[in-house]
Amino acid sequence: MAVLLYLVVLPLLSFPICSGASPWPTMTTGSHIRGEDHDKVSLISPDGTFSCGFHELGTNALTFSVWYTTSSTNRTVVWTANPYSAESGYSPVNKYGSRISLNHDGNLVLTDTNGTTVWQSKTSAGKHTTATLLNSGNLVINDSSNNIVWQSFHSPTDTLLPGQNLTKDTRLVSGYHHLYFDNDNVLRMLYDGPEITSIYWPSPDYNAEKNGRNRFNSTRIAVLDDMGNFVSSDGFKIEASDSGPGIKRRITIDYDGNFRMYSLNASTGKWNITGQAVIQMCYVHGLCGKNGLCDYSNGLRCRCPPDYEMVDPTNWNKGCRPMFSIDKNRTPEDFTFIKQPHADYYGFDLSSNQSISFEACWNICFNTSTCLSFTYKGGDGWCYTKDLLYNGQVYIYFPGDNYMKVPKSSNSLIPYVSKQEGLNCEPPGSEIMLGSASMYGTKKDSINWTYFYVFAAILGALELFVIVTGWYFFFKKHNIPKSMEDGYKMITNQFRRFTYRELREATGKFKEELGRGGAGIVYRGVLEDKKIVAVKKLTDVRQGEEEFWAEVTLIGRINHINLVRMWGFCSEGKNRLLVYEYVENESLDKYLFGERSTESLLGWSQRFRIALGTARGLAYLHHECLEWVVHCDVKPENILLTRDFDAKIADFGLAKLAKRDSTSFNFTHMRGTMGYMAPEWALNLPINAKVDVYSYGVVLLEIVTGIRVSSGMMLKERQIDFREFVQEAKHILSNGNVSDIVDDRLHGHFDTEQATAMVKIAFSCVEERSKRPTMDEIVKVLMSCDDEDDYHPAYSY
Repeated sequence: MAVLLYLVVLPLLSFPICSGASPWPTMTTGSHIRGEDHDKVSLISPDGTFSCGFHELGTNALTFSVWYTTSSTNRTVVWTANPYSAESGYSPVNKYGSRISLNHDGNLVLTDTNGTTVWQSKTSAGKHTTATLLNSGNLVINDSSNNIVWQSFHSPTDTLLPGQNLTKDTRLVSGYHHLYFDNDNVLRMLYDGPEITSIYWPSPDYNAEKNGRNRFNSTRIAVLDDMGNFVSSDGFKIEASDSGPGIKRRITIDYDGNFRMYSLNASTGKWNITGQAVIQMCYVHGLCGKNGLCDYSNGLRCRCPPDYEMVDPTNWNKGCRPMFSIDKNRTPEDFTFIKQPHADYYGFDLSSNQSISFEACWNICFNTSTCLSFTYKGGDGWCYTKDLLYNGQVYIYFPGDNYMKVPKSSNSLIPYVSKQEGLNCEPPGSEIMLGSASMYGTKKDSINWTYFYVFAAILGALELFVIVTGWYFFFKKHNIPKSMEDGYKMITNQFRRFTYRELREATGKFKEELGRGGAGIVYRGVLEDKKIVAVKKLTDVRQGEEEFWAEVTLIGRINHINLVRMWGFCSEGKNRLLVYEYVENESLDKYLFGERSTESLLGWSQRFRIALGTARGLAYLHHECLEWVVHCDVKPENILLTRDFDAKIADFGLAKLAKRDSTSFNFTHMRGTMGYMAPEWALNLPINAKVDVYSYGVVLLEIVTGIRVSSGMMLKERQIDFREFVQEAKHILSNGNVSDIVDDRLHGHFDTEQATAMVKIAFSCVEERSKRPTMDEIVKVLMSCDDEDDYHPAYSY
């Protein structure tokens, strides 16, 4: 079961040639249609609702598509064989010389003028194969026994039709925006831009439960029914405003990153929006591009901040660029800040600090060369410095302001801005409406601001009353029931800063050692609330206190069931300590190679769960969490086991915490453990997430074999190294003898399909970097072999 099984193939169709203008109900083997006949020949569904054929993009460019026949304006395309991609644009074929063919092997092939294959269905049903467009809009290929061997419903592009399932293996894509099910079984939308990747729906500020989603399901399916209900297995639902039978509908993720339900008005032939996922469009990431601001203040629009200009005046997705440079020859004194009221750039914080003054926040950004702006929230004194400016928005209810770093010679400084005075200048910059006001449920220039301010004042007074009352009841201990006080402590202590004295007492002066590694020594500790923790005393940490605090705070926000949870940290003088949850059964190496391997031998089901859990944790770090983390030291010693022998990865984020704005990292020295380190470390190549994939492959082989293959092993009375072992294991597997690779101590009690898949995955992981799969692909393969329906670990932010 190779990882390549999970490469999504977008299929295509072919039809028979025909000289007339009448549509064809079915295509048979040997038939084809030429591009120049696109306006004459097409397939049509029996009821006439859908058509399939060459769709004209421009004067000489065609795609092979399915569209609604009955829409009045431009064709409403619902599926495309050669769809648009954000990176390369459309992949159309030339009108003259191109063709779609259902060849004699039963393979539907789209070829361009020069004969190159642009797309194919990769079917080989042989003679008597047919291609038909159903009333549902599903384009299907049937073999001679009338079995469906391929269908367009299994490879959607940007649209779902009624009865078409969105599953764990499919996704809707429009430009840089994706609608898909993540490893947490939650339906999400993702912005996957050229520089960053970030989740924006449902809100990444909350976990699945707070977003009203159910993580604990294994179906991962969403479907639009005939009544106008779009229902997902995680509990999400959209009901059409015109719900009822007999209306033609579709779900489409539009180019602006929102997915909407559309209903066709039969009398006019036009589509009406009858439901959508994101109500406040500025929450969509990438909408106004890098450095751009999505502004709600005067109707929805994009604009550039002061002293920035649009990169492309015709495309806001490309964002804004500064009209000045921050180079080494400039000193901090050359810059100042311009206030942008109620503005913020969500995520990618350079640092975050609480309970500090505005002046202190100003100075942090002022004296940091990489800081481009900072956001300050006055209430709790939150300060967020920014070195990347993505997902910018201005929203009147946001309780903070953003301050852009600009040269003192800026034309926008009217009057000159100081730390003491307010910033009331109106920032210039290009503006463009993203749509009509009615499209987003707003009316420009129709708000009575007097009523708004009166309402806001009343609301503020009520909020102040609630806060004062709450303070009184929470902090007057003689009035607080003990259970409430304990509950309050639990809430406020989820992640906090410890003093060195607290942790020294908790660990009994660092008495009981749990383990040690290159990053430091781990001790067992008991906090005041009797919670057992693991305290890691770090060595060779060079960051300053502010930088360390900022990085650890980001790591503390990462939460996944297969990652060890961080509860807090200590940073005093030269002391740097991290406080983690305590994991009962210690590390995997002790059960594979150590003293516990004889008294508590891991069974096969436990090994498979550990392999899958580890893959899930790494996939989350690489693909899902907002702060992209490369572990750099994946090995059995860093895989801890819970009481139920579920895997939890430790020490993530210590080697390098990086953001999704870069594809590789520069490290000052090699990191990791010999035997598990990818070759690119020794070759001095740029480091990316594929180093973890290599290490995971080595660990996977050790889970299967029960042998420390990373340091060589004995085979036929001779010592062989890891590469020789892999070649020998490949030879064994090619002969179908996977049992000769699996740990002998299991005495043949293992799942052959799972073992074969794990060994094949491991081999692919230790290939050269370009051939290694991603952790996301590995999870999909392992999950296809998982026969334990009740085991579906999930994560939350």
